[in-house]
Parts: sequence; structure tokens; C-alpha cells
Amino acid sequence: MTRILVIEDEERTALEIVGALNEVGMFTRHSADGIEGLQLAMDGGFDAITLDRLLPGLDGLEVLRQLRARGSSTPVLMVSALGEIDDRVRGLRAGGDDYLVKPFALVELVARIEALIRRPRGESTETVLQTGPVRMDLLNRKVTRGERTIDVTQREFRLLEYFLRNAGQLLTRSMLYEAVWDYKFDPGTNLIDVHIGRLRRKIDCEGEAPTIVTVRGSGWKFDASE
Repeated sequence: MTRILVIEDEERTALEIVGALNEVGMFTRHSADGIEGLQLAMDGGFDAITLDRLLPGLDGLEVLRQLRARGSSTPVLMVSALGEIDDRVRGLRAGGDDYLVKPFALVELVARIEALIRRPRGESTETVLQTGPVRMDLLNRKVTRGERTIDVTQREFRLLEYFLRNAGQLLTRSMLYEAVWDYKFDPGTNLIDVHIGRLRRKIDCEGEAPTIVTVRGSGWKFDASE
């Protein structure tokens, strides 16, 4: 059974993370303190760790630094309300394998944990996503298509990131609402259609192959394999 260590001091967030991981069949151990969390992590036996940035006892970055200094290669997903580029860079440079900013969709957290577990140990942290000519720099929040830079809003960036991480896969309306807007229900509006329309107009200029393809009655796929 997959074993995950959840180091998180916010009780509600911890319960949500533990619940989501248990729901997909993972065994979880929870710690609300940095010192205890580091000890549990060093005891080993975990396939991955979710680590909050701000913790009592020992800061999340220090937990991560000590974990790596002591030779642990367990994949770590940093989870934090600190979402500025500098904060993400510090987390990754301290030895984090991925960084998720609060608030987040639980389905995305589970997907990122699953991706970390699949990733061979020692593989470099993914900071760039690319499908065909569309490229996204996650650290510098820059989107390009070929030589052209594309200006996107924060929501459009998050939407495009989800498409790129799941390129070629069908994404339903409910999946997009949960992953990008953190809605657990369909509000019955054309919110997604509006944002996808705007994103399409920015990414696909005249003469360029379309990227976000509508699958009638089902959802959308990202395909930029020109």
C-alpha cells in the first residue's frame, strides 16, 4: 500500500488532504508539527510527503533542508499559501519536488502526489510544461507559443497549466471546475466556456493549428501537436 506522510498544522486542511488520499487507497500518517514531522520522515517507509511551508516547531523549509541533508530522497510536495515566485523557488531549491499553492483542488493534490510517486527517484523537478509549440515556465509564469509570448491572467494560467499537465486527455466540465476554480459542483454558468474562449484567442492566432479541442457533449482536450 502507498504510504503518505502529511505534515500540516491547519486541522481542516489536514483532514481534507488525509481524506482525499485515503479515498484513493493510500495510507496516511499525519503530523501537525515540524519537529515531529521531520522525525517521522526520517524514520522512513513513506512513498511521498506533503509538507506545509509554515509549521510550528520547525519551518517547512528547514524540515526539507534537514531531510535532504540527511540523505532522504522521498518525494516532497510543498503545500503553502505563499505563492509568490520567490517562495516557490526557495521551496524547490531547498529540495522540494513540486509546489502547490493554497487554496488548491484536492483532485490536483492527489494527481501531483501520484505523479511524484511514478517519477523515478533523482529525476529533476519539473518547472516547464510543453506540448507542441506551447510552452509554460512554471517558475517565471511565462507562456509562449513558438517565439510569441502570450499574456494570460492568473486564472488563464491555472487553466492552461491543467490542460498541459493532462494534454491529450478528455477533461470534463466538472474536472475543470474542481481543479481550476475549486468548485465541488457545477454552478450552471458559462464560466468555463468564457475562459476557454479567451484562452483560445490568445494561444491560437490566424493560421495556427487549434489547441483546445471541444469534444461535443463531453468536455475538452488540449492538442498542440502541429
